[in-house]
Amino acid sequence: MKITDFMLLLGGLGLFLYGMKMMSEGLETAAGNKLKGILEKLTSNRFLGVFVGMVITALIQSSSATTVMVVGFVNSGLMTLNQAVWVIMGANIGTTITGQLIALDIGALAPLIAFIGVMIILFFKSKRTRCIGEIIAGLGILFIGMDFMGNAMVPLRDSTFFIKMMTSFSNPLFGIAAGALFTALIQSSSASIGILQTLASSGLIGLNSSIYILFGQNIGTCITAIIASIGTNHNAKRTTIIHLLFNIIGTLLFVTIALTLPFTDWVAHFTPNSPAAQIANVHTLFNITTTLLLLPFGNLLAAIARKLLPGEDLSEPEMQLEFVKPYQIGSTAIALSQLCKEVHRMFKLATQNVTLAFDAVAKNSIDELNLVYKNEHYLDYLNMEIIRYISKISATDMPLADAKMLNALFKITGDIERIGDHALNIAQYEERIHNENLTLSEPTLKELQQMRLLILDTLHQIASNHPTHRVETLDYVLYSEETIDKMNQSFRQNQIERLHLSSCSPEACVLYSEMLIDIERISDHLLNIAQTCYQAELYLTDTL
Repeated sequence: MKITDFMLLLGGLGLFLYGMKMMSEGLETAAGNKLKGILEKLTSNRFLGVFVGMVITALIQSSSATTVMVVGFVNSGLMTLNQAVWVIMGANIGTTITGQLIALDIGALAPLIAFIGVMIILFFKSKRTRCIGEIIAGLGILFIGMDFMGNAMVPLRDSTFFIKMMTSFSNPLFGIAAGALFTALIQSSSASIGILQTLASSGLIGLNSSIYILFGQNIGTCITAIIASIGTNHNAKRTTIIHLLFNIIGTLLFVTIALTLPFTDWVAHFTPNSPAAQIANVHTLFNITTTLLLLPFGNLLAAIARKLLPGEDLSEPEMQLEFVKPYQIGSTAIALSQLCKEVHRMFKLATQNVTLAFDAVAKNSIDELNLVYKNEHYLDYLNMEIIRYISKISATDMPLADAKMLNALFKITGDIERIGDHALNIAQYEERIHNENLTLSEPTLKELQQMRLLILDTLHQIASNHPTHRVETLDYVLYSEETIDKMNQSFRQNQIERLHLSSCSPEACVLYSEMLIDIERISDHLLNIAQTCYQAELYLTDTL
């Protein structure tokens, strides 16, 4: 090969990978957080789960991207480990579409396909339509890249060294190792299988050698998911184990078949004049047969993965900024899910601090103060991390509905942080009362208890809000806020009367007035949260 041929090969590979990236991003921007709803509805059934994985992978031409998405969804709690099994099986079937399209030799139409996609991107204003254009343009660019790689490999037909090296891969171990290593390096089984088809079409490698490389490529594609699982929870890592098990079991099965039966002769018989189609057919047979074989044992695969990686995630998940990667399909859904979990955790901490502050006043105790300070410090930390997280996500393209939800989470985070501040203020007022040997009168404590019950009940209503009770929740929080305002006015007047009667000290009266201000502010922020949740159709529960 000349240096120009080598550059053409690299350029073709670059176009191939960029085409897949365009298709992934187009689907991501068009679907966004709707992917979560689709997966929740369809992956509960194993057959539908396989279908979803197959369709998504066929659309974006990358099983690696689908598997990375699944790892992210499992890590963020959008999908269970058992549901992930079916999607992974479907992804392995869906990825065979690329090889079949290459075998059909539609490369001549690739420039036209790319042109149509680019025209849609340039001349249509609808964001969704332009995303479809990205998918079409990406498909065209992908095949233009394949054509470049094919032209670059023509000189290798006359290379004795290269031909000798290719024939050595008829040894199963060498072939599997070479296929796995090459695929792991470029992190795309579609690209590596496409190159293998190009080599076969050029007469540089026979089917007897290429099938073992193909089996290795199926194993090598797992490297992308393994890299994506670094820093994730146990179940996300188990997802990559299932992906690896699927391809290893399939490889063992088909190597046995190839060594004991005239498997290559059977495959070649169907398309004797098309080496590319022969490789595509072996790839399709490999994945469909392995899926049918393992489909009844999907739950067993999940159990084996739990055995191989025992243990549970005992601590709550931290913010995982590595999920916000625009090239990963499903990143918007994952990011929003992670954010909702963190905001929910923040809301629980603020609720705990409000409860501790009221308890401290009721008991005239400062035992809870250390925990209040600790929680407040953590609330400030979460607030800052969530803002950074949102800032990073905002730089990516996403559907308008997802952008509105992101804005809603930003507003809610600010309100929760302020609730924490007001809870700390109440606790600090109690600290002054305790340290200065002041006392609140019995009527004052009863008034505080009334407000405490209403505030805590409102916190509970927001935290347990259900999609079918959106209007009821908002109405209750609005009623609560108005009631707190009325109580505030009434209790202030009561306090003035008690001061006139000398039934409370001026110092205690001032501190109680400050508490009333903070309680009223907490109520205001709770109303803000309820209204924002209602407008964005968002629910502060453990999952989005």
